[in-house]
Amino acid sequence: MPNIRPPFFPTLMNNQDIRLDLLRKLESNPEYTQRELSREMGVSLGKVNYCMKKLTEKGLIKLTNFTHNPNKIGYAYLLTPSGIEEKSRLTFSFLKRKTAEYEILKKEINALKLESEEMASERR
Repeated sequence: MPNIRPPFFPTLMNNQDIRLDLLRKLESNPEYTQRELSREMGVSLGKVNYCMKKLTEKGLIKLTNFTHNPNKIGYAYLLTPSGIEEKSRLTFSFLKRKTAEYEILKKEINALKLESEEMASERR
């Protein structure tokens, strides 16, 4: 079953997040089509195509042909050693950013809870 994301998610993804998501998905399944990646990631097919070309140009992935059957040729996207290294770097950066966001949200939630408790006690 494809990974369905809420409709608002694509607007929250930056280019680093898209690259990381592409590298992670291709590492887990090199035979993904760009259309499948587009659908699962919630970004346009053109965006996936553009990113795939850039990842290939940077030497992070390589495109290889494979044959499912004698009449049909397909492609596989394989991460290069540089691609695996970039995926690790992006993962670390993503985790650091999301941890900072989590801490900020946690503080905001605690402040809102305190404020709502104060408002509730004032009403009494």
